[in-house]
Amino acid sequence: MFKYFITATDTDAGKTFVAQSLVKALTSNNKKVAVFKPVAAGCELVDGQLINEDAALLHSLANVDQTISNINPIAFEEPIAPHIAAAREITAIKLDSIVEHYNEVVKYNADYLVTEGAGGWRLPLGEGRFLSEFVQHTNQQVILVVNMKLGCLNHAVLTYQSIIADGLTCIAWVANCFETMNYLEENITELEQLLDCPMIARLGNEKNIIEGSKKFNLDLLMDN
Repeated sequence: MFKYFITATDTDAGKTFVAQSLVKALTSNNKKVAVFKPVAAGCELVDGQLINEDAALLHSLANVDQTISNINPIAFEEPIAPHIAAAREITAIKLDSIVEHYNEVVKYNADYLVTEGAGGWRLPLGEGRFLSEFVQHTNQQVILVVNMKLGCLNHAVLTYQSIIADGLTCIAWVANCFETMNYLEENITELEQLLDCPMIARLGNEKNIIEGSKKFNLDLLMDN
């Protein structure tokens, strides 16, 4: 099983669209794909259950028999930092619990398990813990989504270096170009030199997930 964790340079960098597009690309190549969204804040109460839109979208694209609660075990209604949402509900996000839920998804024995993170690499869970520790405990390979905008070079390099310092492999990166950026080509060229992993997709203003999935070079991903 290949286990990928999707992180990003910042919030709203396009992790969900990248994760969905990657899952669609893999299932279109007849791969069995499971998905996981460990923590989500900003959910809607539907029939007594908190449903996160990102988790629901991933659920619609994966091709194993998962439930929403299996995909997204920790959900909060308020669209705020998860550890703050947890504190407001007088609860805590436990790293061990996230790992246990993840191991349940592993049991589906899919060809690929794609996990979408929340926020950036150092998302706080509270009590001095970070979501990146979950990635370390489960030894996932990391795909970095770079929001191509002013400041992205610094954000991308710092995130990449943090991933490597944590003893993990950043297997690939994605240039997400949905914002207008001056000297975009020059910035992409610079990142290709600064990040020691391949760019597996360059996304812009694709109209849907099918278009996004066609932008992925899966050969580059599978070569690593």
